[in-house]
Amino acid sequence: MTNAVNKYIIHTERGLAIAGTRITLYDVMDYLKADYPHKYIRDSFNLTDEQMNGVLAYIEAHQAEVEAEYQEVLQTAQEIRDYWQERNRERLAKIAAAPPRSGYEAVRLKLIERRMQREVNNK
Repeated sequence: MTNAVNKYIIHTERGLAIAGTRITLYDVMDYLKADYPHKYIRDSFNLTDEQMNGVLAYIEAHQAEVEAEYQEVLQTAQEIRDYWQERNRERLAKIAAAPPRSGYEAVRLKLIERRMQREVNNK
């Protein structure tokens, strides 16, 4: 079920979204909070100038409401990550402690070499 909030923003079961897309305002907020340029955000989500300007205008006009919902989304996402991390803790520990599978030695060596090269390049 969707409800039109304005020409560019609709309210869906996932929250506020850009009309005609599956992109939520919270996706855009992640980029805005990371100080990405508006043009980069627009291009990343394949939005038109009109859509991007409509989203920015909506966020500016409803800043408190959007920010509150955004914080709720972040909190919920963190709770879900924590839940699955705890639920899979034993399984992941068991996998990490298991001996390497045979037949993958060459691939494993390549991965180790690439990791070491990345670490050298990043220093």
